[in-house]
Amino acid sequence: MALQCGIVGLPNVGKSTLFNCLSNAKAQSANFPFCTIEPNVGVITVPDERLTRLVEICQPRSVVPATVEIVDIAGLVKGASKGEGLGNKFLANIRETDAIIHVLRCFDDDNITHVDGSIDPVRDKEIIDYELLIKDLETVESRMAKTLKQAQTGGDKVAKMQYEVLARYKEALSEGRPARSVVNETPDEQRFARDLFLLTNKPVLYVCNVDDASAATGNAYVEAVKKAIEGEGSQLLIVAAQTEAEIAELDTWEERQEFLESIGLEESGVSRLIRAAYALLDLQTYFTAGPDEVRAWTFMRGSKAPKCAGIIHTDFEKGFIRAEVIKYADYVSLGSEVAVKNAGRMSIEGKEYVVQDGDIMHFLFNV
Repeated sequence: MALQCGIVGLPNVGKSTLFNCLSNAKAQSANFPFCTIEPNVGVITVPDERLTRLVEICQPRSVVPATVEIVDIAGLVKGASKGEGLGNKFLANIRETDAIIHVLRCFDDDNITHVDGSIDPVRDKEIIDYELLIKDLETVESRMAKTLKQAQTGGDKVAKMQYEVLARYKEALSEGRPARSVVNETPDEQRFARDLFLLTNKPVLYVCNVDDASAATGNAYVEAVKKAIEGEGSQLLIVAAQTEAEIAELDTWEERQEFLESIGLEESGVSRLIRAAYALLDLQTYFTAGPDEVRAWTFMRGSKAPKCAGIIHTDFEKGFIRAEVIKYADYVSLGSEVAVKNAGRMSIEGKEYVVQDGDIMHFLFNV
């Protein structure tokens, strides 16, 4: 599943530094606005101890982990919705992503300029929020004008439903609330809402970029952000991007762990961020395991067995017969697929089975 998270924020908040920590791609990181002109894309491996344990047991010839694409997008400034700075490019790039990683500067450093002259992460958040809201409001109002005519003149029930959805969005956006705060109850309403591709309908992970001393506990800036996002339904993560860059330069796992412990952390912010981005998209993992390959497959939470089978190949979904399912804990405790079968711990599931995170799956199909 080629799912993308876009890293956004004002210029000089640490977006590209963070991106460089996340991927092997090397985005330019410099002390001036718009150093990232074209979006840089990195394919990021999702850390998963379960995959490592399955590899130890199966000793496969190949290993394929789950991944998420991270896109580093040019910094946004006031007036972006009207085309200021690189606004139009920014908004076009963010529209293509599935979720937003919003980086906020939560550290003081006189050597790194701020586009607005002072450090205030809540203000910075509100600048981007406002630009996205304005662009969404333009989108909604434009659609409303077309839809109202259809709903009134033709008695079109679909157009009437669409107009009602648009009206709810207009009300929320006009009040400064993001589109994701609007609840659409019916499947038709939800499908129409997705097709609008509203920028403020995307899930958001706020990343507070702090200094080394605040990496473990946060600071007053972080507390202000926490208060500002209450009730948004979004998530927050504390990361010291410059510290993460230093960790990435260390050669061995032992050196990296020693560094982390010295600043009071159990694992790197990068690992936490990748997992948080994965969860932000409401993604889970099932596995296929054997001597040829151990592989992590990404699926949307709540998906049924045929849908998950189709991730491997569309024929698996079309001709789905049943699925053989082993729970991860059983596989690890018993040590092999044969041992699980002999213990009667493998289950046979049909089309209505909702795949669970960590399931080890084998699909039977006929086309």
